[in-house]
Amino acid sequence: MHVERVNPANLSVNSMPDGSRIVRNEESDTVLALNATAAAAWDACSRATTIPAVAEEMRRSFDPNVTDELAEASLLELHDKKLVNISGSDFKATRRQVLAGLSAVALPLVVSLTVGEQKLHAQSAGSIDDDSKQWNSAPRADVPKNRKRPF
Repeated sequence: MHVERVNPANLSVNSMPDGSRIVRNEESDTVLALNATAAAAWDACSRATTIPAVAEEMRRSFDPNVTDELAEASLLELHDKKLVNISGSDFKATRRQVLAGLSAVALPLVVSLTVGEQKLHAQSAGSIDDDSKQWNSAPRADVPKNRKRPF
């Protein structure tokens, strides 16, 4: 079974300090958040590869406790979100096997939001001005500026 990333020309990727990634798909106007486990699998697919090779790269760069089943689950999650192409359908891991093989490694997680959904969430959180539909440039704080802080 072979694994490779989809066409990266439509993707903008930002790395976060905790090892997670934010991937924006310009074509579908979708933003994807990959946790550190899914990001490690994503990084391991920088060139065409196989599931055992992805698992080995994840063990080397992310966590030595990564199993082949966890790597496979990570790739399936990335495949569901159309971030990788997988040729062949020889998947062998069940959810029970993936969970049984875990120790301190988090399950792969990829969350998807459209840009419209993000703007709606920002509006409800007060991060965007309702009247002008522009992001608020001034930071907000609940502590008055003239109040002394105890530290």
